[in-house]
Formats: sequence, structure tokens, C-alpha cells
Amino acid sequence: MARAETALWRDYYDKRYFALFQGLYVINRDEFDFSPLDSFRLSLWAASAARKFQHTVSREEAGRALPDLQNYYAILAQGAHHPVNSELAAKLELDWWQARRENVAPEVYGETIAKAASELYGVNADRLVQSGVLRAKAMQYRDQHGEHMTDADWAAVDDQLRAAYLALKQQVAQPRSA
Repeated sequence: MARAETALWRDYYDKRYFALFQGLYVINRDEFDFSPLDSFRLSLWAASAARKFQHTVSREEAGRALPDLQNYYAILAQGAHHPVNSELAAKLELDWWQARRENVAPEVYGETIAKAASELYGVNADRLVQSGVLRAKAMQYRDQHGEHMTDADWAAVDDQLRAAYLALKQQVAQPRSA
């Protein structure tokens, strides 16, 4: 997953939206086992939200991506093993996207990432903070390097995302009472 997400980030920052869509489709179909139609719809909504968000400069403008994120999370919710508040998950997702732009510390918006993941996985958000912060720090690393990212920098992002996904996997695999 980390390798796939790193590739998605590269597509996003290089504004290769069709490649972003394709990568999302493969993840949704092969990793999360959604039907071809739902994989297409998920990929379309996610890529559309990312594209709309990328061209905004304020929270108000960023809100244009929210309907696409809500559609995305509504489909994801159908595949969850527990009830998901898809509107809340979409709002949390957009909130941490924007928080990054506002130079909020990764430790802070990492908690918002954890809350969004909590909606999807049905695990208490407090248990997912480590994963959320690790993911946020990978984003901070990318942001600090900006347009000067090298292959070695992308490998470092991939390593950071691996650590984030390992922490997520460990917490999601634990019994809910833990």
C-alpha cells in the first residue's frame, strides 16, 4: 500500500490526473476488492476531489471538493464491516488536506487523519494517532522538498508510509476492546 500511495502522490503533484485515476482504480479493485464499477466510481470521485482541491487557495474554495469526497466515502462505507458516517469521514479528510496547507503541525493534523481512519476501520481514533502522525510526517517531508523531490526523496516518503501502514495494520488487527 505504501508503494502504491507514494506513486499516487507523485501523480498528484505532477498533475497526472489520469494516472492518478488509474492507480486508484487498481488499489480499489485489487487491494480492497471492490467491483469494477465501484472501483471506477471510487477512483473517479477521489481523483476529482484531489484535482478540485489542488487548485484552491482557501478553505471556502476547498469546500468544492467536499461533494466528491462525500460520494467517495459513501461508496467506501458500503464495503465496511461496521457503520460508517461517510459525511463525517469526508469532512475530516478535507479538514486535514486543508490543515496541511495552513502549516498546521503534522502531530495535529495527524490526529485528524486518525479520526478519518477511525470512521473507516471502526477503531478508536486514539489507537490510530501514531499511524496518522507518521503519515502526516511523510506529507511534511514531501512538502519541505516541494518541486525538488528526487527519487531518493520519494523512497524516503515510501519508507515513512510503510511505517504508517504497519502501525495502522497493527491497531486495526487488535480486538476492539484493546
